[in-house]
Parts: sequence; C-alpha cells; structure tokens
Amino acid sequence: MNRDISTKLFKQAEQILPGGVNSPVRSFKDIGETPIFIEKADGAEFIDADGNNFIDFCLSWGVHILGHNHPSIIEAVKKALDKGISYGTCCENEAKLADLVCSCYPSMDKIRFVNSGTEATMSAIRLARGYTKRDIIIKFDGCYHGHSDSLLVSAGSGVTQINEASSEGVPYDIIKNTISIPFNDIEMVKEVFANNKDKIAAVILEPIPANMGVIIPKDGYLESLREITQQEGSLLIFDEVISGFRVAPGGAQKLYNIQPDLTCLGKIIGGGFPVGAFGGKAEIMNLLAPNGPVYQAGTLSGNPIAMAAGLAAISTLIKPETQQLIQENSNHFIKQLTENLPAETTLNHIGPMFTIFFSKQQPQCFEDVKKCDFERFREFYKYMLESGVYLSPSQYEANFISAVHDEDVVGGVIEWMKGFK
Repeated sequence: MNRDISTKLFKQAEQILPGGVNSPVRSFKDIGETPIFIEKADGAEFIDADGNNFIDFCLSWGVHILGHNHPSIIEAVKKALDKGISYGTCCENEAKLADLVCSCYPSMDKIRFVNSGTEATMSAIRLARGYTKRDIIIKFDGCYHGHSDSLLVSAGSGVTQINEASSEGVPYDIIKNTISIPFNDIEMVKEVFANNKDKIAAVILEPIPANMGVIIPKDGYLESLREITQQEGSLLIFDEVISGFRVAPGGAQKLYNIQPDLTCLGKIIGGGFPVGAFGGKAEIMNLLAPNGPVYQAGTLSGNPIAMAAGLAAISTLIKPETQQLIQENSNHFIKQLTENLPAETTLNHIGPMFTIFFSKQQPQCFEDVKKCDFERFREFYKYMLESGVYLSPSQYEANFISAVHDEDVVGGVIEWMKGFK
C-alpha cells in the first residue's frame, strides 16, 4: 500500500503542529507508523490522500454510528448553513435537541450544551461540588474524562493517597482533591468513602469504560456505586461520551437500569460536529448560571449547525429500524470475529463497541490492560492497516460497528484477519 502522500503531509504538519497532529492518538506513535491523512469518508469507508480505501471501525471514535456522510445529517446541515453559521444567541433547535435527548435519558430533567466532552465533564464536576458543598472527586484508573486539569490523575500507591497528575503542567493544588482507584473493585470504593467521610462530592466514571479498551462492569458493580453514593450524599456522574446512544438510545444507564445524578454526553449528539452536554435532575441543574451560583458559559455552545446535525442524527438513530440494523450488524460481526480471533487474544464487546485485547485473560481493569502484549497489537494493527482495515490506533481504545457495517462490508475483514499469524 502506497502512503507517500500521507507521509509527505505528515512531515509538513510536523513543522507547524506539535507532533504533527491536533490530538495525540492520531500520531500513530503507539503503532510505530506514519499516520494516514483522510481525503474523503462515506458509509463504512474512507479514502486517504494516496487513494487507498479503508473500512473504518473507529468512526471518529464512535460518532458516526449511522455511517459517514449520512444523508439526513448532510441535508440538515446544508439547510442550517443557508440560514447562518453562528449567532452567538439563542436558536429554536437548542430546545428541540435538548427535549429529544432528555426523552431518551430519564435521569435528565434538564441539559446544558457545551462544545466537547472535556467541557461536559469539567462542568459536571464543578456543578457537583457546588451542589454538595464538598471538594473530593473519585475517578477510576483508565477512565478518561477529557483533558481538564482536575481529571488528569492516575492511581496513587494507596486508597487514601491523593494522586499525582498524569501530565506535566497540572499543579498539585488542582488535583489534590481527585482520587483515582481501580475499576470493578467495589471494596476499594467503600474504603475511600470510609476514609473521607462527608468529603466526597461525586464519583465520576465511564459506566462502560472505553478509554482503556472496552471493559465490562462486573455484575452488581454499577448498582453498588449507585447505592453507596446515595447513602453518602455524593453524586454519581456517568460519563457516557462514548457509551451514550451507542449501546442503547438511553446509553449504559438504560442498559443497566441505573439513574445517575448527572450524565455527560459528547459529539454523537451533534452528528459529528463539536458538541458536548451534561444534564441531570432539575434541582441540581438549576444551580447553573443564570439561575444559580455555579458559573458555566460558551459562545458557541448550542450553535445552530451542530444543533441541526444533532437533531437529524439522534432522530434517525433512535428509530427502531435503525437500532435493529445496528444490532444485527453487531451480532453478525462479533460472531464471526469471535470464531476467528488471532491466537492468544480475548474479545470484550457490548452492543456495537468492541476491543481485541492481546491477552490470554479477559481484562477487567486498567492494570489488566497494561499487561497486554502491546508489541503483538502493533503487528496486528499494521497488518490490518495494510489490508485496508482502519481500527482505533491504540490497544487502549474501543472500536465500533455502525448501521452500514453489513455482511457485505465486513466479510472481507474476517478473511484478512485469518491471514494474521
């Protein structure tokens, strides 16, 4: 596969962009490859600058669950563009999309739109602290909630240890009230609460982690978190930036029948445009300015293009026939994948989300994932890329199946995979 033009474009980008990219995982640094530059995307495929075709299982990190360039989204965006790009004031579609999203999430009485998942989680944390009048936040190792300072924390040496930042440039004073502990260990959650009585504002997590690869919560784990936070007067925040509208129209909370106090959503509700949102119970959300004392703002929040795209995307996605199509495609592909996995690998999957782990044991937490054979993953990734299959370029990431990944599209993928030794 010739990738000369992509290589040339990357060298040019390196001269003006740090690392040649605007988001680190795109650099292919973990893979040891030069990144590909995309020229066009449509359906389940995209074409790079060299004219190579790829079947896409990253889908802009799960945004394009309907497939790239879905006609209803394109049409809605074109109509919105005819009316203007950005107003800096209110538009009718803000309330329409808000009503549609909240109708899918019973835990949300009200919602506030922002411009990214990072903004959503950052704002939800501030709101939780304002509501509880407490400072400490519990997060979980391997659960990524954006790049805001207070959430860039990795695990400490003990459950009562305040953790060190996982990025330079984050002052200790900012992360001193964030505690990160292993996922799927409810006893450690109980211990942290016992050692920080009446100090914990919220527990934030991906209910189905997808930023250490797809990790499935143990039976009863999420239910226990809901029970503990209620008993302790803390808020439970579900970061459904990845799982929201993918595993079900109502996200993981619908799947597991658990209502968090606050929910964070991401770009899928904007049809691929830069959008995020956080929402929850009215008594909590009403603390936001201009009604209450918790400040949050954004000039482009609720912008008309993203709202129009989001309305088209979510309206199409929640239709029973669309959900059935995604389920059928997922079931078919996962069945074929399970029967043809490379040697010494395991598969974690739920709905249209999946990760192939190069490990003999099925990972249940971040420590398990770190024990995977990363060199073997790199070999596999390069092989699949050369075969015209684009997977999420890290062992720590999830892959996605869309409404257009039908049998005709994915049949060749399995055949190519069989050739990997």
